[in-house]
Amino acid sequence: MTKKLFAQAMAKFFMGLILFALLLFVPAGTIKFWNGWLLIAVLFIPMFIGGLVLMVKNPKLLEKRLNAKEDEQEQKAVVALSGIMFLAAFVIAGLNFRFSWIVLPNFVVIIGAVIFLLGYLMYAEVLRENTYLSRTVEVQENQKVIDTGLYGIVRHPMYSATLLLFLPMGIVLGSPISFVILLFYIPIIAKRIKNEEKVLEEGLDGYKEYKTKVKHRVIPFVW
Repeated sequence: MTKKLFAQAMAKFFMGLILFALLLFVPAGTIKFWNGWLLIAVLFIPMFIGGLVLMVKNPKLLEKRLNAKEDEQEQKAVVALSGIMFLAAFVIAGLNFRFSWIVLPNFVVIIGAVIFLLGYLMYAEVLRENTYLSRTVEVQENQKVIDTGLYGIVRHPMYSATLLLFLPMGIVLGSPISFVILLFYIPIIAKRIKNEEKVLEEGLDGYKEYKTKVKHRVIPFVW
């Protein structure tokens, strides 16, 4: 662990937390938007704990996860589209609470939070299995194909986990409209995966063979 890495991680964490809160509570017009607090809790508490674990156990992986600058032009477009999608979903959720457009029952919101946390557990397992898992599309030095565990079921279990994380966010926020907006994540990651697999086929030994072994990308027997 280095002081520089710790400072960088803490700065990004708190900047993300503040931006997230502003996007939710300003449109809601109040800090009494309980769905917003619930999403902040299930998102940022595990994130903080996971970051501390990585800082102690695998600081190199944490450093890679903090680097979000894409070199691939197609991935830059994916990042921009994702940002617009999340911005719209969070602002609409706040407005939905303020004006009571469509109110979801509390038990539906809780189910959404449980699915979200299950997605976090899956995400943690993917990080444990794959120490090459940076946030950018790249082939790293000495990287090897991983075909065991979740990678023996689908080729991109990280994206499987993010489906469980991102799609329920609208439900946790009590906004069906936000849920519909977040469904656009599916074509967005489809575009990302198409480019990512091209990069991996060209630069990672054994990846073409791996594709013939593990047929599905994100959802077993479906996609």
